[in-house]
Amino acid sequence: MKPFSWVFWSVAVFFAAAVIGLQQSWLNEELSVIKRVPTTQKVVALTIDDGPHEQATPELLATLRQKQAKVTLFILGKNAEKNLFLLAQAAAEGHELANHAYSHRFLNKMSQSERLEEIEKTEHLIMAVAPRPTLLRPPGGGYNDAIVTEARQKGYTTILWSIDSRDWQGISEQQLVRNVMTNIKPGSIVLLHDGQYPITTTKSIGVLIDHLRAEGYRLVTVSELLNYYEAKQ
Repeated sequence: MKPFSWVFWSVAVFFAAAVIGLQQSWLNEELSVIKRVPTTQKVVALTIDDGPHEQATPELLATLRQKQAKVTLFILGKNAEKNLFLLAQAAAEGHELANHAYSHRFLNKMSQSERLEEIEKTEHLIMAVAPRPTLLRPPGGGYNDAIVTEARQKGYTTILWSIDSRDWQGISEQQLVRNVMTNIKPGSIVLLHDGQYPITTTKSIGVLIDHLRAEGYRLVTVSELLNYYEAKQ
């Protein structure tokens, strides 16, 4: 084989391997990080980050109780420590408790040992009142391949979201409902918060639930939503 041909084929093989590697990376990320569940069923999951909060969470739970709706609460460990009774109440009322790490620092800015400590501290707090969590949402949505792999090894599925309500911006009730309803589709995972007070979510979640149900949507927890996974839409 001539030198030129050898170089040509070497370069071709290199780029082919690179493309295959990228495809596998995208596939692995798609299977490991859930932002939305592809389904034709009109089911959606409301997820609440950063609680429990001594003022926001009781208001939230009262409305959910009234509406007979279940959500997934991504628990922030440092807030759970101060409000374990609210954690227990949420579990007793049938809401799913999931892991949002301990301090809300970005996991992708930490060492592996720091990340594991963040996750395990919150895991232990949740397990005091509920089953061991199996869902992890990295604070701020900051993740990388190492975090997803470590989470999977500990039995966690990494959950992000497909709709950001933007409640953390101090928006109005009407704007929050509009932000969600404009983008809602079967399998959506909606991001909301209850880690501060006041926050729009505690006042508007009942209205949001009414709008979703009026459009024919059923509210489920994230773990329940995963059971509706169909072929990619």
